[in-house]
Amino acid sequence: MWRSIRQFLNDIHLYAGLLSAVVVIAVCFTGTLYVYNTEIREFFDSERYFTSGEGNPKTLEELKSGLQPLQQGNLVSVTTYSGADRTVQFQVKPEGEEKAITYFVDPYSGEVLADNAKKTTSEELMGYVFSMHRWLLLDKVETPILESMTNQELGRLINGIATSLFLLGVLTGIFLWLPKKAKNWKQALKIKWHANWIRINHDLHNTLAFYSLIALFIMAVTGPFWSFGWYKTGWQKTWDIYQAPKEEPKGNTASNGFLEPENSEDSLLQIAAPEVSLDQLLALTNQQLPYEGNVRFTLPEDAEGEIGVSKFRIGFFARAGADQLKFNPSKLEVKEIILFGELPVRQQIGKSVKALHTGEIFGQFTKFLWVISCAIATSLPITGTLIWWNKRSKKGKKKFQSDVD
Repeated sequence: MWRSIRQFLNDIHLYAGLLSAVVVIAVCFTGTLYVYNTEIREFFDSERYFTSGEGNPKTLEELKSGLQPLQQGNLVSVTTYSGADRTVQFQVKPEGEEKAITYFVDPYSGEVLADNAKKTTSEELMGYVFSMHRWLLLDKVETPILESMTNQELGRLINGIATSLFLLGVLTGIFLWLPKKAKNWKQALKIKWHANWIRINHDLHNTLAFYSLIALFIMAVTGPFWSFGWYKTGWQKTWDIYQAPKEEPKGNTASNGFLEPENSEDSLLQIAAPEVSLDQLLALTNQQLPYEGNVRFTLPEDAEGEIGVSKFRIGFFARAGADQLKFNPSKLEVKEIILFGELPVRQQIGKSVKALHTGEIFGQFTKFLWVISCAIATSLPITGTLIWWNKRSKKGKKKFQSDVD
């Protein structure tokens, strides 16, 4: 009975791996690089992110007052870092534009060191890495491949199918490995380097996959989140973080069939958001969240909006989830405090889908483990295909020998 089940699982494992091999290699290889996306960009564009760290830093208000782009735009967010050698990032949305521009400001001189209006070489490179990882570079193809969907949607679909097959390979691999290797588990966790290359390849596939099993499963089970809408909804409902899409606002229907606001004249009048002291806001944030971390302020565009604050912990084992505050901009009163560590565990898992997928869940510690696991995942389709080919060749030789005899 078990022999038949094992053969069935082995077939699923084999064909799932063969069908997804090329895509999995591309996705896992780019994923290996993208784990350190932030570090790579900060290394090659260090003039944006780092300063000498010498002198007396200016206040945030002083930096804001000296920021020339604010004369023709609105400040939408500010990001400060705990390190003394880090720049302050101001995001300004120019009037009439949809996209904000980030300005990297020296906290000691107030000088704008750079902006992201134009991508650097490292950003272009990592953009291609991300495109390969998410859409297999199909979003870069201008000519539509299919009429029924965009090239980006096609890349997302292929990626999602390959990731699902990889997940199936991981699950069947567990059932194939455990019963057979449990009795001699010490030997099963070693690579016999003195054996022939066929044996070494076999050990590399099985042993390395076992060591990286947890990371591989987490990567594979979170991957389809960005490929399938039904999977994303299912994930959110499973972990109790689902929010139904907001309904379209009801209004008067114009003769052209489009909705119009009930008070169209009043809707055109937008009351500007009150001026907020960034230094006072930072002090209140650190008072509510008294630990070292990086802080991001999201500022409202009108008086009815609220200030959103996210604070991220730093450190080698730093947890990825941010603590959040919401302020009333007129009085700078705390309206809401959302501490990530106090959320139910299932909600913490659900909200950490990106951090789980990229390995940021526990800072540099898990990122390092994820890089190793991604590199192993890149090798698995190669070593697995070689195992299949060697078995196929061996069967061919036996058949040839029996025909000769």
